[in-house]
Amino acid sequence: MGSLFLNLQTMQKIPQADLNAFLSEDIQQQKAFVQKVGNAFEEIGFLALKGHFLDRELQTALYREIKAFFALPDEIKNSYEIKGGGGQRGYTGFGKEHAEGRNVGDLKEFWHFGQDLESHPNLKSNYPENIQVKQLDAFNSIGNTVFKRLEKTAQILLQAIALYLDLDLNYFDRYILEGNSILRAIHYPPITEAPKEAERAAAHGDINLITLLMGAQGSGLQVLNRQNEWIDAIAEPDELIVNVGDMLSRLTNNKLPSTIHRVVNPPEKDWSKARYSLPFFMHPVPHMPLNCLSQTVDEKHPKKYDDITAGEFLHQRLVALGLFDS
Repeated sequence: MGSLFLNLQTMQKIPQADLNAFLSEDIQQQKAFVQKVGNAFEEIGFLALKGHFLDRELQTALYREIKAFFALPDEIKNSYEIKGGGGQRGYTGFGKEHAEGRNVGDLKEFWHFGQDLESHPNLKSNYPENIQVKQLDAFNSIGNTVFKRLEKTAQILLQAIALYLDLDLNYFDRYILEGNSILRAIHYPPITEAPKEAERAAAHGDINLITLLMGAQGSGLQVLNRQNEWIDAIAEPDELIVNVGDMLSRLTNNKLPSTIHRVVNPPEKDWSKARYSLPFFMHPVPHMPLNCLSQTVDEKHPKKYDDITAGEFLHQRLVALGLFDS
């Protein structure tokens, strides 16, 4: 099935798809999109997506705001770090997050936007408030707009994934539209001395259902393909890089496996250059069951994972990442 779209022997390039095909009224285009997305996520776990809901002007505005924030003095940035919050909102300082199984911090600092609780007051008992940056008037409003555009893109993409899995088109909608999703703005500062063991982001799989990444136009992001080869994942300017997370892997009994990826350090000649990226982590509501779908379990594919909810799984992983105490 995958050979229709992917040459598995030479999987050296991220497959591409255009969301407009799925949004069209052409049934054949829709079916072809569903098949292409499903094949890509089965065979490599990554996809370069055109036709999303982020326009160039909005992307430029968000880059402007996050660069201005990360340029603020450390004492101001540190004032937006929430003690005991597991890094779920606001600022997390340089080197504080590490990949699961490692104790060396990644060479990055980041900011988290979540659901806008002003427009979803019913969620105030479920999720923490977004942190308002006083020094930058447009920072939060632009961040919230990007959050909503990426949430909409992820919703449509999950509808295609649902069809590929022989689920109802709207299977995921009830779990994601008020989910615990996060937009992360990452700053990888210039490297000032030779890193010993640290990387900008050590090899890891994402926790959530799917991730939409804005800002993969430069080199650095690498994907471990099914042949255990690291390949570069470089998007065109109008593309988002999309990947499967661990929650979707559990739900599909590894039919759609989460793919290991990393952000490698640049060559020494480029140490002076900062890097910015903006992943949107599509999380469901905490009570969503991640129990393996019955249609993904049979004699050849026995059940790989114990039953668990998304909230329980998230907490386990945040502890493993060093962001929460057990």
